[in-house]
Amino acid sequence: MAMTLPHTGAGREADPLPLLMARIEEHRRAKRRITTVYIAIFAFLFVCSVWLTDFSLPDLVAGFPALGLYITKLFTTAAASGSSERIPIVSLSHFFGDADTKQSLAYWFFNIKTFVSLIVETLLMAVLATLMGFTIAFAFSFFASRNLVDNPFIVWIARRLMEVLRSIPDLVFALFFVFCYGIGPIAGILAMGLHTAGALGKLFSELNENISMRPVEGMRAVGADWPKMLRYAVVPQVLPGFISYALLRFEINIRSSAIIGVVGAGGIGAEIKKVINFNQYEDVSAVIILVVALVMLIDVISGQIRHRFITTQMQH
Repeated sequence: MAMTLPHTGAGREADPLPLLMARIEEHRRAKRRITTVYIAIFAFLFVCSVWLTDFSLPDLVAGFPALGLYITKLFTTAAASGSSERIPIVSLSHFFGDADTKQSLAYWFFNIKTFVSLIVETLLMAVLATLMGFTIAFAFSFFASRNLVDNPFIVWIARRLMEVLRSIPDLVFALFFVFCYGIGPIAGILAMGLHTAGALGKLFSELNENISMRPVEGMRAVGADWPKMLRYAVVPQVLPGFISYALLRFEINIRSSAIIGVVGAGGIGAEIKKVINFNQYEDVSAVIILVVALVMLIDVISGQIRHRFITTQMQH
């Protein structure tokens, strides 16, 4: 913004340097006031959260040694008492024993075939749910972008719809769909798919609102209709971001499927509920290890896909 310099009564211009320094100092004071307000708001919210949730730092420190209890038992508990413990234990001395040897790796993964089949089912549920959510979010995100839609009512409706979808937890969706469709993967796919649509829709619409508008204005200037404008001016700019968010959501859906399966929505979650009910803690640990390994594998693969896709887009 251009700065107007005051004139002296004798027609001589005032020295601009003091005025400029005064403006800079005024700007710094304004920034400090805003920063102080933000810090005060954050501190107030932090104190309220600690007070309302009974979060206690001394309790956290006091319970910290218990985090190493499992590791301690892993190396100190005798093999014969392994199955009687509430915490599942493997013993180094029996680690490579057969399936009948307690505290061995084979004893933990005795039902590996069942676990793997359920892990595959969980993976397929996450794939279908992510594709379903991506498709819905892709379509609705353009209607929820203020820079792409002139009618504010359409934008308002699209945003409220996506808010409803993501504000309802996928576990609640799963309970509803289990009531409608019965126990099985279809309830889990629908639950994760709708929640994914709401979450991705918000992220996609924010990407749409941060694009460069020059290609959009160019397409409008040559008379392109709205779908063609999206196809050639918007989608090429946002597609790498869409893919990146979708891959991240795919990882989240794998973890979610292990939770919603507890209420009968299919996948490995149903097996987790069963082994917990029967106090089969070795099986619980084995399933959790497989889920963690699957998520780590998906993270590595999706990272490679995301990197190659974004690199290809930048080269073009």
